[in-house]
Amino acid sequence: MAVIKPFKGIRPPQDLVELVESRPYDVLNSEEAKAECKGNEKSLYHIIKPEINFNPICDEHDPKVYGEAVKQFQLFQKNGWLVQDEQENYYIYAQSMNGKTQYGLVVCAFVEDYLNGVIKKHELTRRDKEEDRMKHVRVNNANIEPVFFAYPDDEVLDDLVAKYTAEKPVYDFIAPVDGFGHQFWVISDKDDIELITARFAQMPSLYIADGHHRSAAAALVGAEKAKLNPNHKGDEEYNYFMAVCFPANQLTIIDYNRVVKDLNGLSAAEFLDCLSENFIVEPKGTAIYKPVCLHNFSLYLEGEWYSLTAKPGTYNDEDPIGVLDVSVSSDLILDKILGIKDLRSDKRIDFVGGIRGLGELKKRVDSGEMKVALALYPVSMKQIMDIADTGNIMPPKTTWFEPKLRSGLVIHSLD
Repeated sequence: MAVIKPFKGIRPPQDLVELVESRPYDVLNSEEAKAECKGNEKSLYHIIKPEINFNPICDEHDPKVYGEAVKQFQLFQKNGWLVQDEQENYYIYAQSMNGKTQYGLVVCAFVEDYLNGVIKKHELTRRDKEEDRMKHVRVNNANIEPVFFAYPDDEVLDDLVAKYTAEKPVYDFIAPVDGFGHQFWVISDKDDIELITARFAQMPSLYIADGHHRSAAAALVGAEKAKLNPNHKGDEEYNYFMAVCFPANQLTIIDYNRVVKDLNGLSAAEFLDCLSENFIVEPKGTAIYKPVCLHNFSLYLEGEWYSLTAKPGTYNDEDPIGVLDVSVSSDLILDKILGIKDLRSDKRIDFVGGIRGLGELKKRVDSGEMKVALALYPVSMKQIMDIADTGNIMPPKTTWFEPKLRSGLVIHSLD
């Protein structure tokens, strides 16, 4: 069962939150971060992308960059741009996109739950990315950015969250880059804190939605600290890491699409003919066509859109991985026809998050950069949970969650 606890959050004063908050470290490059926070010394980018504080921008893995992160984190606290709460709280973080709002509980998850599988994964992680974030957690002795979890729907928690969100939030702002809304409340009532802890204790699993590398890094650093502490008891703060947990039914997963540089030596006509073996291929003209259901794909080639519908028998409904459209398209199109065997390493393929719209696929093909684009119907949260529950791992580049969590609303110290 899931173990969580409240914590003394380190967070900006209300009047500074819009100066401090930022996008996550891994959704933009160093140049973009430097431009985005130009003239703003209070931006969290100075901590989570500290290479921007060097001129010219330093390699993000240079040892002095990690030292700069510590320097900046200490400066923010010294200057009162980040202040630690006096008591342990839970928090509510709401995000609004396209008229829909999702409400997450900000908690400290248990390192041991990650190690023993109560916190379930659906993606593989890369050791180099883990190590980078582990260094960042180690040197700062804090989880500067949260991870993004889903939990099984719970009406009791829904009612409690609704009680708080009926009140005025502590933070309430529109993010400048994407126009999405963000709100934040503090849960300090002892009875409500105990209720939240007890409800999570009845959940057999939590699910990583986004932030697999951050989750791994945070948990591994906690495990390291436990091993190095001869007086380890198990209740130290480093045994926990910060997560924002949303009810599964509130989350929005959008499409994650593919663009390919060439047709593996085939002409457009030959490629379409190969597709017809396993798909019903229907021309859709020049207007953008979006997949309408599972096993329906959208293809853009030489100025024309096509609907591809996988024929019965080309996928296995009993196989939680094989039934995924990312598997169907990888096996029957990218591998079988286009010769792309490894999505992680093949330089002929690139991936485009659905937040950019299908117009981005058209743009990249029309420019001549890419030859063909393939749009997929998004996976469901149920599919993700089923895969995690069966111990399976999703293929690369399967899920894209929006909106992304903003960083800097609250930080968790490992002391």
